[in-house]
Amino acid sequence: MNKLIFQEDSYVKEFECKIVKVDQEKNAVVLDKTAFYPGGGGQLCDKGILKVDGKEYIVSKVKKEGQHIYHYIDGELPKLGENAKGKLDWEYRYKLMRTHTAMHILCGVVWRDYKAKVTGGNMEPLKARMDFEFETFDKDLIDEINEKVNEEVKNSRDIKVAIHSREEAMKIPDLIRTKINLLPEGIKEIRTVEIDGLDLQADGGTHVKNTSEVSKINIVKFKSKGKNNKRIYVELED
Repeated sequence: MNKLIFQEDSYVKEFECKIVKVDQEKNAVVLDKTAFYPGGGGQLCDKGILKVDGKEYIVSKVKKEGQHIYHYIDGELPKLGENAKGKLDWEYRYKLMRTHTAMHILCGVVWRDYKAKVTGGNMEPLKARMDFEFETFDKDLIDEINEKVNEEVKNSRDIKVAIHSREEAMKIPDLIRTKINLLPEGIKEIRTVEIDGLDLQADGGTHVKNTSEVSKINIVKFKSKGKNNKRIYVELED
């Protein structure tokens, strides 16, 4: 199993590592540790480069398969056992971090004030959509939510990450905000992301350290996806 640097520190941009597996069929390598996020929970995977012996290899995709995180390489593969330096496409990653945190602000506000569960979501850099279990929806409600989420950005709330045993985590009230519990029974440790005073959820993605880093959140569109299922689209100011 790779050591997952991104789970402890989302701000690591470069890291030293070793190539412990080369998969010719996938055209990918496995590293002994990685700061590349493999995607999940609606967040896209990272991309960047591996530097090996003065040569740069483009990491175009990262994906978790079984117990390993595979780093897919464009072109020729580096050799097994070589030491390497990983470097993230930081501008891309940081935009995703801000966007992911914005989604947690939105989710936190909607749960706190309207007790609506999440029914789906997805994101890309600086834009995202999230679905909620709302019966009714109108522009006045959207404007109200938009104002509240930006108040939380201005409140400069700190964001903390922690790892809990499954038993400890499942004792946390309202830890699971999705309509369907997406945590497989086999997971023994659960990572949580907490926006101080607003939101606490099980989450494996990358986030900023403070809500002030998110910048202004604009709800640009909303629509009904059926009974008790409403969709909100947001964009972040760059």
